[in-house]
Amino acid sequence: MPFAEISAHSIFHVQQPYLRTFTLDGEYIMINRVTLAIAALACCTTAHAFDLEGALKDTLKKNAASQSAAAPASTGQDAGQLKATEINSGIKEALSRGAEAAVSQLGRPDGFMGSDALRIPLPPSLQKAEKIMRAMGMGKQADELILSMNRAAEAAVPEAKALLVKSVKEMTLEDARGILTGGDTSATDFFRRKTEAALTGRFGPIVKRATDRVGLAQQYDKYAGAAARFGAIDKNQATVEQYVTQQALDRLYKVIGAQERALRAHPLQAGSALLRKVFGAVAGR
Repeated sequence: MPFAEISAHSIFHVQQPYLRTFTLDGEYIMINRVTLAIAALACCTTAHAFDLEGALKDTLKKNAASQSAAAPASTGQDAGQLKATEINSGIKEALSRGAEAAVSQLGRPDGFMGSDALRIPLPPSLQKAEKIMRAMGMGKQADELILSMNRAAEAAVPEAKALLVKSVKEMTLEDARGILTGGDTSATDFFRRKTEAALTGRFGPIVKRATDRVGLAQQYDKYAGAAARFGAIDKNQATVEQYVTQQALDRLYKVIGAQERALRAHPLQAGSALLRKVFGAVAGR
C-alpha cells in the first residue's frame, strides 16, 4: 500500500508496537507505531486533515479539569508559602516545648524507674547473671544497682535543659527549614547532634556519684573494664557510669522523638496557633 493511502484508522489498530517497512535501498527498518501515525495524519488530504495541535490542547484541558475535580480541596497553607520568620519561630517553639516536656517527664522521681518502657535495666553482661544472682540470694544487690542507676539518670536529666535550650537559640534558619521538611524525628536528630557530646560530659559525674555507693557497681566496673579492653563487651558498657549515661541519653531523645512524631501526625492538636500553622502546612492540613 502506498504510504499516502495509509489511513489513521488502520494505523491505530495495528497490534504490533512497531511496523516493518523498506528504505529506498530496500533495507528493512522498524518504525514506531505512534511515529508512523503522526506522519500519516500529516499526509492526509485537506478534506481529511486532522488538527493534531487542537486535539492535544482539548485533551490536556479535559485532563486538567478531571484532575481538579478529583483532587481534594486544600484545607491549609502550603509549606512553600510560609514566611521565614514563621518557620524559624515555629521550629524553635516546637523544640523548646519538646525539650521542656521531656526533661520534666524524666527528671523527677520515678521518671525512669516508674516506667516499664524507660526503666534502665542491668547492663547486658549482668543481665545474663541476674537469674543466678537471685537464685543465690543476691537479688537485693541487683535491685539496689537497678534503683541507683535509674535514680542517677533522673538526677542527671535536668542538666540537659540548659544545653537543649541553648541549641535552640543557636539554630539557624537553614537548620529550621531542614527540620521542618525532614523526617519524623529530624528535630530530635538535631538535638542529638548538637547536645549529645556535651550532655555525656555533664551526666557522667552525676551518675558516678550516685552509683559509686553501690558495691555491685564497683565490682562491675572492675571486671567490665577488663572485658572492654579485650573487646568482650562494648566500650560504652565498660563502667556503670558510661552505661547509665548512654542509656539515659538514649531515653531522653526517645521521649523527645515521640513528641515530635505526635506533633507531625496531629498538627491541628498542637498547643499554639503558630505550631498548628507551620506543621499543618507541612502535613497539608
